[in-house]
Amino acid sequence: MTPDEFVDAVRDDNDTALSRLGSSKSLYAATGGDLEPEEVLHAAADAEHAAAETFAQWAAGEGTDTPAGETFADAAEEEREHYETVLSKLDEEHDPSEDLSAIQSYLRDLDDTVERAGGFVGRIVATEKSKEQYTGFFTGQADPMTASTFRELKGDLEGQLEAARDLLETVCEDEDDWERAKEAADGAIQAAYEEYTEQLESMGVNPKPVC
Repeated sequence: MTPDEFVDAVRDDNDTALSRLGSSKSLYAATGGDLEPEEVLHAAADAEHAAAETFAQWAAGEGTDTPAGETFADAAEEEREHYETVLSKLDEEHDPSEDLSAIQSYLRDLDDTVERAGGFVGRIVATEKSKEQYTGFFTGQADPMTASTFRELKGDLEGQLEAARDLLETVCEDEDDWERAKEAADGAIQAAYEEYTEQLESMGVNPKPVC
């Protein structure tokens, strides 16, 4: 398997989950139904902060002198920059939530380099969808500057995905490695989707129709 084939397979095999994570209900779920701009920004800040912490933990575990360690350290730094960018849009202080999202909890349980590389892809692919929703939300709020900010953050994910492809090519030595990486990528996306479903159902909202 090539890295490009890997990413295509992750997208194809999780098409339904990704479509629903990219629906207009995703922000409703993430904010507990409170779609005020400040609450949406707080949700975005929590996501960026948690990702930065996860990748920093991975980098420390891998060692910064390894390809994986360098990749994850770069991702952690970029996610910290994303966090600061979102904070700059808030009119009030933000204390990162102590409650981890399902996808971040899943990722932090991965302690194998190959699985982390796969999980990295899964997180990127899932996050692309949420960035689209943040962009769309602020466009609808007649706030083109904030919408543009989230569009730029989504653009950064292209660089992360390219780095993930390079890492997969480095650490996956045989078919078994590719399969383990794929399972981790799928697991990350499905963790996010299951949480999305549970959040909406707890609010009496049907999560299945794509809006």
